Amino acid sequence: MADFDSPWKEALDLYFEDFLRLLFPLIYKDIDWSRGFEFLDKELVEIMAKSEQGGGEVDKLVKVWLPNGIESWLLLHIELQAQEEAGFAQRMFRYNYRILDRYNREVVSLAVLGDERAGWRPSHYQTARWGCKTAFQFPSVKLLDYVARAEELEQSTNPMAKVVLAHLAALQTRKAPADRKDRKFSLVRNLYERGMSVQEVRRLFRLIDWLLQLPKELELKFRSDMEKLEEDKKMPYVTSIERLAMEEGLEKGLEKGREEGREEGREEGLQKAIRLGLKLKFGSKGLELIEEIRKIQDTARLDRIVTALESADTLEEIQQLAGIPK
Repeated sequence: MADFDSPWKEALDLYFEDFLRLLFPLIYKDIDWSRGFEFLDKELVEIMAKSEQGGGEVDKLVKVWLPNGIESWLLLHIELQAQEEAGFAQRMFRYNYRILDRYNREVVSLAVLGDERAGWRPSHYQTARWGCKTAFQFPSVKLLDYVARAEELEQSTNPMAKVVLAHLAALQTRKAPADRKDRKFSLVRNLYERGMSVQEVRRLFRLIDWLLQLPKELELKFRSDMEKLEEDKKMPYVTSIERLAMEEGLEKGLEKGREEGREEGREEGLQKAIRLGLKLKFGSKGLELIEEIRKIQDTARLDRIVTALESADTLEEIQQLAGIPK
């Protein structure tokens, strides 16, 4: 089964505004972006710890401001559900009221349904007995609906459009690895043709590569195709990063950190891998981030940082992903 959770979490970290602009445009227009926004991942983990978590979902909690000229903010609770789940709507309700109980602030819950069944579209939870009634409704988008808008997504300059296309390709080629290789190459080639910056191409390549993993033989063919593409276009954006990621010292260093930390606990192991990766890849400059890395307790975010170290070209990319001010 494709890993949807990790790349989507990173995509939301990198492209939160673009995510709302593409999938929830009315909500995007009603937020005061000049005041920024704040991810409350650690707080959400604490809230979720009190309830049973379903499988295959991405959870985000974000503080956003309203454009009404006063000190007014609310919380967006976002879930990507990558597989059908009978109790999903009830879980959405449960998280919503627990967030409300924690902050005593308005909470808007949004669902992104990334599963394969077109008819599964949960949007509300309701119970009623003896005159007591509970009703909860939440907006949702179905990624399968965007299959009919594939051409529009391909032409879009919104980076999240490429993430959605990669997600759909992962669903459609689950049992067709050769087709997946072709779709993956087409998606990456489109990044070059859209005139994106080097940094943008590399970020999106990492997400596409994550969502569309290939068997080893096909991965080698894909890399060969990429080398030819970059040679033809004289744009060595990605293959140089791949070679860097495969350098023996960095690869072994990250794996060593993971292995040594397994007996110490998941957080400690990931932090150790990050420390080694920062030292090997960025030298003394990278070590300046270690104190901030120690403060991160979210294992999912730490795991994404370890993965990003394999292909990140600049220290700024790691800082952004880790939420560390420059």
